[in-house]
Amino acid sequence: MHKSVPMALAAFAPALSHAAELDGARLTAWWSVPFAGLLLSIALLPLLAPSFWHHHFGKVSLGWSLAFLIPCAVFFGASTAGGGMAHAFIGEYFPFIVLVTSLFVVAGGICVRGNLHGTPALNTGLLAIGTVLASFMGTTGASMLMIRPVLRANDNRKHVSHVVVFFIFLVANAGGSLTPLGDPPLFLGFLQGVDFFWTMKNIFPETLFLCTVLLLLFYGLDSYYYHRREEVLPADPTPDTPLTIEGRLNFLFLAAIVGLVLLSGFWKPGVSFDLFGVQVELQNLVRDLLLLVVTALSMVLTPKTARSGNEFSWGPIAEVAKLFAGIFITIIPVIAMLRAGESGAFAAVIRAVTGGNGQPIDAMYFWASGILSSFLDNAPTYLVFFNTAGGDAKTLMTTLASTLAAISCGSVFMGANSYIGNAPNMMVKAIAEDRGVKMPSFFGYMGWSCAVLIPLFIIMTFIFF
Repeated sequence: MHKSVPMALAAFAPALSHAAELDGARLTAWWSVPFAGLLLSIALLPLLAPSFWHHHFGKVSLGWSLAFLIPCAVFFGASTAGGGMAHAFIGEYFPFIVLVTSLFVVAGGICVRGNLHGTPALNTGLLAIGTVLASFMGTTGASMLMIRPVLRANDNRKHVSHVVVFFIFLVANAGGSLTPLGDPPLFLGFLQGVDFFWTMKNIFPETLFLCTVLLLLFYGLDSYYYHRREEVLPADPTPDTPLTIEGRLNFLFLAAIVGLVLLSGFWKPGVSFDLFGVQVELQNLVRDLLLLVVTALSMVLTPKTARSGNEFSWGPIAEVAKLFAGIFITIIPVIAMLRAGESGAFAAVIRAVTGGNGQPIDAMYFWASGILSSFLDNAPTYLVFFNTAGGDAKTLMTTLASTLAAISCGSVFMGANSYIGNAPNMMVKAIAEDRGVKMPSFFGYMGWSCAVLIPLFIIMTFIFF
């Protein structure tokens, strides 16, 4: 996070306790430009100007944040701008980034060594294991844990890119759909009040259908390649060595993370603290502080050889922290306008996903959240449609449960439609290319997703939504 944020909160502090909430009915669509600009920057600049983006993405995020905060302070007062920023950071951003960082650090300390032989059965098994792990250690954590063993197992194969493509479909996306730990959108829902086990209970059939079909399709395709002439290279670049796991202590830390998140969902002592005008509940404060302790213990106690074996670095999580700082700021007016409903500037969006009887159209929510998640980050996309559907967690978990299921499925599953739909996608692609795998181009990958995923999503629409 940029160092100016805490300073800005401190500067606004005297007025925050009396901050007025931003009235979405008073805003025009122009207030969404910083949010759209930041998301488009995330989507396009790594492709169009990679060197500039690599060195200045933090400044880009800060610039778009100021493009909202300064006009907001001018037109609505410093207390309104500061109050919105305080609520975004203290109530949502800090818990979000603490969890993501803890999962990233703990997963980065588990190193799988040894060589396996990439037969269709073994590859399918590895993808299935990664898919299951994704819901409990996050799509980023599971991807970083599993991608290198998968690549080593197939380094004596001529065709490997399809293995990585299906790895992105399953481990980096669909597998993270069952708990708030799995994918950032679902943790944002958890912070909004969605129960920890709600997704597991309500979108398990959709997840089982998609993952099972993808694994069967992969097994058939990999078998086709495996039994072709000259598919297996004469010499295996990786010598046969026993399979070992280094940094196993991190499995205990992973269990601790799961336990702490569960604790914050079930333990309700009714105690809260006022921090810059934001009510912080005791259970959430305890969870986040102990997650930081777990993160520190993992860094200190994990053997350095385990992290070096995973090529661990702080770069990816630093990028996530800086970009999401901007996302949580610039999304403030968008959420306010959506909550204004028919009185807001996004009334057309509300009408597009709402039937004539005033009830939400689940299929529209599935595809609208999914299409945006394909090209923009799926976490803010989830938050946008969560609020489009009313933003009340209790109502969405009960009366509108099918709508929340559609939003959850669209945001998580369709993040696999392009390389930029979910953060692990690009990380997996970069690791594979570094190991010599010739991956499809941006549009080549979309060819795969259009051929494999889109037909499955159409079928799912008729079955589930």
